[in-house]
Amino acid sequence: MKRAVVAVLGVALLLIGVALLVLPGPGFLLIAAALALLATQFEWAKRPLGYAWDKAQVGIDEVGRSKFRTALSILSALVLMAIGVLDLVGVDIPWVNALSAVMLIVSGLILIGTIVYALRRAQTPRSVEPSPAQGLTEAR
Repeated sequence: MKRAVVAVLGVALLLIGVALLVLPGPGFLLIAAALALLATQFEWAKRPLGYAWDKAQVGIDEVGRSKFRTALSILSALVLMAIGVLDLVGVDIPWVNALSAVMLIVSGLILIGTIVYALRRAQTPRSVEPSPAQGLTEAR
């Protein structure tokens, strides 16, 4: 029963995450969460989770090292949040409704959090960090 619940929730999160890759929202975050959930019960999910984790770490490191990318990411987050707020206060913005406005704001906040994490990570000494898939393998 537990395996079935994990499968249904994981696949639902995965589909929503894929949809949010083209819609405003934290698509990559939901895909990673879905893979992490699925990897608790299914061996096949560990490999793409490890790949996704490694790619995310590379992207985070690039943002932390490059002032240009950091500035561009902050600007993007502020623009996303501004569009969401403007729509919620009544400015008519094409293709944006209340739900997508909230998702834009949440996406901007997640991006700001990721930038802060990237900057802190860039300032700390490097250590070897296992990917989540490796941790799951060792835990069994």
